[in-house]
Amino acid sequence: MGMRTYLDARVLVIDDEPGNVRLVMGLLELGGYVNVTAETDSARAAQAFECYQPDLVILDLHMSPKDGFYVLHELEGLIPAGAYLPVLVLTGDISADTKERALAAGAMDFLAKPFNSTEILLRVRNLLHTRTLYLELRNERDGLEQRVQERTEEVLLSEREVVERLARVAEFRDDATGEHTKRVGEVVRQIGADMGLPAEQVELMARASLLHDIGKVCIPDAILLKPGRLTAAEYECVKDHAAIGGEILKGSRSKLLLMAESIARHHHEYWNGSGYAGLVGEAIPLEARLTAVADVFDALMSARPYKEAWPPNLVLEEIASLSGSHFDPAVVESFLRVAPSLMTLYEQTNPASCILRDFVTKGAPSRLSPFVSLDPIVHANPEPTALMAGKA
Repeated sequence: MGMRTYLDARVLVIDDEPGNVRLVMGLLELGGYVNVTAETDSARAAQAFECYQPDLVILDLHMSPKDGFYVLHELEGLIPAGAYLPVLVLTGDISADTKERALAAGAMDFLAKPFNSTEILLRVRNLLHTRTLYLELRNERDGLEQRVQERTEEVLLSEREVVERLARVAEFRDDATGEHTKRVGEVVRQIGADMGLPAEQVELMARASLLHDIGKVCIPDAILLKPGRLTAAEYECVKDHAAIGGEILKGSRSKLLLMAESIARHHHEYWNGSGYAGLVGEAIPLEARLTAVADVFDALMSARPYKEAWPPNLVLEEIASLSGSHFDPAVVESFLRVAPSLMTLYEQTNPASCILRDFVTKGAPSRLSPFVSLDPIVHANPEPTALMAGKA
């Protein structure tokens, strides 16, 4: 609560002697204080404090049914931690033991009875002057924190925009709409939420996954857009995009870019260790495991210059069949649970995705006949082959 001057401060007098209350309030009013109130029932002291929200409490120690020490204990639980809200104790007992007890309970200053008018006004003024400075500093701090928060939000928004634009650069060469990265991010988000991961972590993974293929900017168009099968040498060149992406993004202090580096570098690792760098199981970062499933799902579902979209029922069966070999079983389990909601990402652009609804509600068909390749980078044959769907 801000104050124009300390004379505007709210003062609460707690004393069970009406004569003492009248005396103190009269002196304060003569001193120019305009917001003074009193409570003569110590049993209602805490309630009066909460209702009035004073800047200073003037408290008698010898009261009943609750004495001043008990009231100090109650007020301690009502004053926010770290706040400066002074309590001036009035007492006829100025022994060292009494002072120590009161100080330990939260008192800021003492005034011995009987007191003179000059002394009480000076002590009240000094305590309220300090209270005023505290409030001014707190308001300044709060203003600074608000400005820092606003600036941080601006930086985060700028960071997210840069990430989205970088992702668009990577996708523009073989997906001019840039929708692949957006869909991958949404699939990651839904899988992560189903797995019960913290919301902040899920959102970070979803945004970071947009850059999973940033390394493709270094792959020649003749290879990236080749309509037919890749040669062994071309395939090795394409595989470099994961390491290249990691190198592009490494060394950042941004949590978002650090996670994006992890995803770009490791989204072609397989659960059984047969991926690009040979990481096995949980040694593969969780964010990369989610992105791997989302990436293959979208690649198989989407038409590209070198492939047609697969029917959704075959896509889901294929991903389910790779659980425990290529994909983390827990990730696949969550993916299959959220599959019904994912079909809305594809129904408008791929009419065949309407099959997805029947697949999810009626169950997967039996295993398709033998699949050959197990890498989403390799181009599709005329007939479906496992994960030979495109350069996901």
